[in-house]
Amino acid sequence: MAIEFNTIQKEGLSVQIANAIRDAILEGRLAGEERLPSEADLAERFGVSRSTVREALKRLAAQNLIRSERGSSGGAFVNRITWPEAQDNLVTMTRLLIGMNDIPLEDAIEARFALETSALPLAADKCSEIDLEGLRAEIDRQRDPLTSDEAFCASDVAFHSIIAQATGNPLLTFQLSAAFEAMQPLMNMLVYRLRDRERIAEHHEALCEALKRRDCAGAMASLESLFAYTRELAAQRRKPKAG
Repeated sequence: MAIEFNTIQKEGLSVQIANAIRDAILEGRLAGEERLPSEADLAERFGVSRSTVREALKRLAAQNLIRSERGSSGGAFVNRITWPEAQDNLVTMTRLLIGMNDIPLEDAIEARFALETSALPLAADKCSEIDLEGLRAEIDRQRDPLTSDEAFCASDVAFHSIIAQATGNPLLTFQLSAAFEAMQPLMNMLVYRLRDRERIAEHHEALCEALKRRDCAGAMASLESLFAYTRELAAQRRKPKAG
């Protein structure tokens, strides 16, 4: 294990040790599933007490960066974070940022569509028949009169997440899918009384057909139309009610 650290100051020892180990994990000097040295070894390396090391390890465990295992082969191990876990964390953080910082709906709409626009060239180039089948299935679900508003929202998220997956880039898929899952339900919840579900399905169908033709410009135009309609709904929501 290669952990580089500066001289430990007298204040916040456990925080500094936790940060040093965290940096080693983030920089790849500590790999997933790698076992950390014992508390005694870490205490000796950092020149602190074992209780201080124990507090640092608790901080890392709270951040889900390490875990402790009991037994003769136990100890503290670096966690290998899965894609679903990371996506859940990103979704939660994005929702908290929007909810706690009074982000205007228009800003969320702009960010959400800007992200998807960046992915369309790759999606148009790599979209598979399986991806297209998934898009069509979601459009059918959206047009089903028995689909509830909640299920329509979930289908909306699923539709755009399939476009993210069609890029074939796992990092892009991760970031886009998390953004859709975090922001789309908020947008749908705020405008669902105003939206025309069939109109949204039509926009989705035009987008699907453009991807089928590998027509990036057509896909961009379809997404821009959906963006414009979503902005229109947001504007309608802000209009004062006739009294």
